[in-house]
Amino acid sequence: MKVIDKKRTLLFIGLILFLTGCIPGAALTQTAGVTDEVTLVTQENPSSSPIPLSMLSEEGVDYPWWNDSVFYEIFVRSFKDSDGDGIGDFQGIIQQLDYLNDGDPNTHDDLGIRGIWLMPIFPSPSYHGYDVTDYFDVNPEYGTMDDFKQLLTEAHKRGIYIIVDLVINHSSNQHPWFKAALDPESEYHDWYVWSDSKLSYPGPWGQGVWHRASNGLYYYGVFWSGMPDLNFDNPAVSDMMLEASRFWLEDVGIDGFRVDAARYLYAEGVAQADTSKTLGWFREWRPFYKAINPEAFSVGEVWTDLRSTTKYGGGDGLDALFIFDLSEDILNAVFAPNPTRITESYLDTLAAFPDLQFSTFLTNHDQQRTMSFYQGRTDKAKMAAFIYLTGPGVPFIYYGEEIGMTGNKPDEKLRTPMQWSSEKYADFSSKFPWIMVNLDYKDVNVSIQAEDPDSLLNLYRTLIAIRNEHAALRTGAYLPLESNSKSIYATLRVSPGEILLVLVNLGKDSLSDCQLSLAESPLRGSYEIEAIFGEGNFESINVNATGAITQYTIAESLDSGEMLILNLGR
Repeated sequence: MKVIDKKRTLLFIGLILFLTGCIPGAALTQTAGVTDEVTLVTQENPSSSPIPLSMLSEEGVDYPWWNDSVFYEIFVRSFKDSDGDGIGDFQGIIQQLDYLNDGDPNTHDDLGIRGIWLMPIFPSPSYHGYDVTDYFDVNPEYGTMDDFKQLLTEAHKRGIYIIVDLVINHSSNQHPWFKAALDPESEYHDWYVWSDSKLSYPGPWGQGVWHRASNGLYYYGVFWSGMPDLNFDNPAVSDMMLEASRFWLEDVGIDGFRVDAARYLYAEGVAQADTSKTLGWFREWRPFYKAINPEAFSVGEVWTDLRSTTKYGGGDGLDALFIFDLSEDILNAVFAPNPTRITESYLDTLAAFPDLQFSTFLTNHDQQRTMSFYQGRTDKAKMAAFIYLTGPGVPFIYYGEEIGMTGNKPDEKLRTPMQWSSEKYADFSSKFPWIMVNLDYKDVNVSIQAEDPDSLLNLYRTLIAIRNEHAALRTGAYLPLESNSKSIYATLRVSPGEILLVLVNLGKDSLSDCQLSLAESPLRGSYEIEAIFGEGNFESINVNATGAITQYTIAESLDSGEMLILNLGR
């Protein structure tokens, strides 16, 4: 797996900064498997200058809590119905919290997640909730505010953080603000964007964005007529969204936000996405909400290419961004085996976010589910899960992905009820649910997979437990290895306390005499190997004086889909 020199140089610069104490709390200690001082030589820097390797203890690494977390995305309507009305609710989530994390790190029959992202919980006329009618209350179909606060309390008892969808680009056309705004004399008229005529330019993906209102005027709505865009050029709108942020963080006590449609707050004529005003708003929002809760987390939906996404982070905007390019690359590179595509995508992402403040996922509520993408191939779903749960970034799991739920467009079919068991209605509800349960629920459900050690669910449980136990997988440096096989994905994850080798055979055939190489690294000496995940007899790895690994034979054979996590120690 060849990696271009520029990317490799950026990678090693980041690794050296990481290892030389450029994170607050660095401790000058020697850690097993790494020398006190190494010499790194690159093509761009042919001289041999010693680089101190100031290794940090895990406690000394000043990463925020979300870098130690795996998140779980929940559509409340479809997760668990507690009262038999066919609609999921807050009490239903409370009933299932032990499935997500029972709060005991010594047990491994829970999923082990440490964060929950709740899709919109505000009152809304639509099933999905992305058209809000009240930013200061919860959807009564999901329960009361007291129910929600109880959910927060019970989650926090188990060490689970909760963030909620913040939908600030637009409201519902049923919101009292918009109804009042229909009157040009109303104080709310300027809370939306109006035109006397229907303007001809299209939206960012060619859609119509000007919609006729009952008052004869046209209003701007980038998504659809039921979601009129709020006018952030009006300071009253911005102030109201700041107040909503304060309310949920301070009065209610949530732990942060997933920001919906972050690209579109300000339209400047035909420029409707990623405008300078939009970027500026998030730079002003950050110190506002950090002053309320310095530990609050914001993660943004900026569904575009990596280069544009990068503009929203960097330490003065959103805390983290979902990397859509990376998820696409992982899915496709597993579908048609191409390890290089994965490593190149991770290196691109790390070059853009060297502080690891980015979020990874396979699919979400807007996309074809992973198992449908792989046409029912559980082996492919397992390999994709293995790659992103052992990779850098903050992983998010869409509910049901861990059992291989299927779903294709339209959107409702991507958000069907959680399949808990083979009982009627998949044990989601005692009544016919708001939408039909997937027909495969009797064979694909939590109850069956919990008892099968080889199930997709138990793979997720195991991988998350390993990630929670090993800092190298959460915040370690990422060093791709080369292989004599085009179907081997192999990387080293290096943290102050450990060095892990992550490997999977993406191909359809078993491989023999599998060799790994690394041109250069900060490592030196000989390392014994202990299997953390997977089985086999492994010879020690020798790293020469320039940090190179040359044609190391990892195993006599590797089966198709075989996955390994190996610990390298002196």
